[in-house]
Amino acid sequence: MEFLKEFGRFMMTRKKYWLAPILLAMLLIGFLIVFSKGSATAPFIYSIF
Repeated sequence: MEFLKEFGRFMMTRKKYWLAPILLAMLLIGFLIVFSKGSATAPFIYSIF
């Protein structure tokens, strides 16, 4: 959690707001891959990539 706070402060001070959507997309794709492993949605996730 400390990393997220520090990253948020970095974005605010350096005005790097464009990093937020990239980080969010990477996190969502990561969670999707982790939680869909072995489930019924796995074939659909495979077809996306």
